[in-house]
Amino acid sequence: MKIKDQMKNVQKWLMLIMGIILLFTRCSESKSQAKAGQKEPLSKEERMEWWEEARFGMFIHWGIYSVPAGFYKGEAQTNSAEWIMNKGKIPIAEYEKFADQFNPAKFDANKFVALAKEAGMKYMVITAKHHDGFSMFDSKVNPYNVVDATPFKRDVLKELAEACKEQGLRFGFYYSQAQDWHHPGGMGNNWDEGIERVSSDEYVYEKALPEVEQLLTEYGPISIFWWDTPRKMTKKVVDSLYHITSALQPGIITNDRLGEDYPGDHKTFERKLPSEKPEDRYWEICQPISGSWGYRSDDDNFKSIETLIRNLIDASSKGGNYLLNVSPTHEGILRPEATTRLKAIGAWMDKNSESIYKTQANPCEEEPEWGRITMRQEGENSTLYLHVFDWKSGAKLPVKLKNEVVSSYLLTDTSRVFETTTSEDGITVNIMGQAPDSIASVVVLKIKGAPNAIPRKPISQDEKGSIALVAQRAQFQNLQGPGAEYNKSKDHIDHWTSDKARVYWKFRVEKPGTFSIHSEIANENDSELLVTLKEKSVPVKIPASGRYGDFNSIDLGTFTIDKPGDYELSLMPVSEKWNPLNLKNVQLTWQ
Repeated sequence: MKIKDQMKNVQKWLMLIMGIILLFTRCSESKSQAKAGQKEPLSKEERMEWWEEARFGMFIHWGIYSVPAGFYKGEAQTNSAEWIMNKGKIPIAEYEKFADQFNPAKFDANKFVALAKEAGMKYMVITAKHHDGFSMFDSKVNPYNVVDATPFKRDVLKELAEACKEQGLRFGFYYSQAQDWHHPGGMGNNWDEGIERVSSDEYVYEKALPEVEQLLTEYGPISIFWWDTPRKMTKKVVDSLYHITSALQPGIITNDRLGEDYPGDHKTFERKLPSEKPEDRYWEICQPISGSWGYRSDDDNFKSIETLIRNLIDASSKGGNYLLNVSPTHEGILRPEATTRLKAIGAWMDKNSESIYKTQANPCEEEPEWGRITMRQEGENSTLYLHVFDWKSGAKLPVKLKNEVVSSYLLTDTSRVFETTTSEDGITVNIMGQAPDSIASVVVLKIKGAPNAIPRKPISQDEKGSIALVAQRAQFQNLQGPGAEYNKSKDHIDHWTSDKARVYWKFRVEKPGTFSIHSEIANENDSELLVTLKEKSVPVKIPASGRYGDFNSIDLGTFTIDKPGDYELSLMPVSEKWNPLNLKNVQLTWQ
């Protein structure tokens, strides 16, 4: 073995040992501080208080992938721009050349943060390292970074952290902890034959752990650490990442994508808003303002201003946060289409932010057809904000609550008062005149006491003892990517692409017995699901139907429920045997 190679191996082992020492040192420091009389760690509710009040944040996907901007060797690559290295199967040595061309001279952190603030956003999360392995900060352990490897030579994250602090926005990092297509121990690169593979553990201790430690110690107070994506890493290294994060920034918030057994502080939805209010109190939807997360020069698929504002309202009405992504160009600026939309959201928020910030989810158990509802509890009484999408003079807005009304008026003009009536079916607000806002007009409804919602009929047995689990009322747990979603127009679970997405229903049984379970499933290739009810789990093979529009009836097994109560049926992909599918309602037939 050459001396150079020997030195390289020694260096790797030293980095590995240093990573392990770092972990134990930080954990010991944390314990010593606690013993020395430091304050007790914040509870989850205390840590999440500002986040739950904020409701709206900015996500930023930015890296050297903004240079090719979706094109490689003159051809457009599939997927979002940040996946170009993977989709184009670009060798590491060739992809590294994009760093030589990355010089975003027009980037101004203060202007960037000011725009987020103008839009009404309360926090910012940026990609510190994406799957391509390039660090957008002055990494001490990875010379493949924005300071050392580009002509720009400025620490983007340091500038944004300082600007956020000055302007009063919370700041956080996205970090790809498992996938790294540049490091020989990172997961995901299966095309570059020049890689001399090492273990995933070695990658974490040599690169990921030291970088996470640096991000959490050199950039001021960090409010959020946004992991992406869970892979089959050893528990030892995932524990290392988890413990060092909480030890270095005790007030930090993390999402649910560190690992399958690490739920984090909030649930993550990607791209598609949930059709039903999630069971989890804390959840967030991340969504790009256009089609791609990172900048693509051919991406003109910008969401309308109406869609963006209503998505923010929809997320808030279900008790969640809206993390809206923007994608700077290789020059360090946003496209005018993005800037225009952010300013338009800000204009709406200037007048109506009271109905978004510090609000809770709709207290009614169903979303109204006319729009969405958020609420605040103020002392003994409550205030509801009725976001009216379909405003028609003389229309009646049903609100499924049994409460006495105090008053009702327009948020932006308190002199516009509306009549209300109450009955056994709830409250009705009668709106008159023209809509003050073409996208969403907000009516304030003040009621006495806490909201007394008219109960929604639970999923339960019919007269024959059978149970229909409709797609619209499914709950989703998506650990990676969009995963699975409900398609309202098609009335089925659509694009179930991820083997990390779990679909489940809660239901009630009054008449115990044995149930045979069937579902209609459409898929192009064979797949396999793990069906779980009570403590019994059964793997079920799903033969291909031929096309995603051709549904076959699939027997999901027979289960016995021996006593009345509330139960959960869960469908989880069997990873190594999984292929995408569409799924209609699940039927439990009492035998």
